[in-house]
Amino acid sequence: MKRTLKYLAGAAVTAAVAGMATMSYAAPADAPHDTAATAQAAQLRAAAPAGEDRPATATGPAARKNAPTPRIVAPGERVTAAPGFQLWLTAEGKHWTTPSMPELEQFRSVVDGNIDRGTPGVSVQSEISDGRAYLSGLYYGGKGTASTVVIETASGTVHGKLLELPGKPGWGVWYATTDVRPDGGPLTFVSDITVRDTKGKIYAQLTTR
Repeated sequence: MKRTLKYLAGAAVTAAVAGMATMSYAAPADAPHDTAATAQAAQLRAAAPAGEDRPATATGPAARKNAPTPRIVAPGERVTAAPGFQLWLTAEGKHWTTPSMPELEQFRSVVDGNIDRGTPGVSVQSEISDGRAYLSGLYYGGKGTASTVVIETASGTVHGKLLELPGKPGWGVWYATTDVRPDGGPLTFVSDITVRDTKGKIYAQLTTR
């Protein structure tokens, strides 16, 4: 059984929300352990010969290395995400087809004023057909370089892919496919979409519930 397309409007995410989402806490170390570690470090410094290189010590979380970046596509270049599910980008926006209507080219504009590319945001368009979900949308307005997208669905966590045009357009397209559990549905299937940058910080986010 096929179900019709369901659209959910994109939602802007403010810098304050993004900051809250990436906030972390650290528990203080016990004093005896800290004292012992300090003493051990002092002994190692004293034992090392003068001028000898010493191993570097980490002073904080390691930066992400080899973080993925969006696939860069030429305007009009078609990307097949699944049979019947194709996406392509032009300067005007996102174009796509879905398995239930492969002959119908659908379009979401980035220039008609319906989105503010200066404010972080994500949109989602979804089709559920024959037990599979075909998910995609825009992301835009974030700082840095987009890197990953994670979609929370009624069937679990899904990791999608990103597409962008050459240069720095300030927007791109995410997409993913996944199986649908019997209790999943078009209106409630997607609950959260988070795009992160190459530093692991939130680039843009949408919560649909």
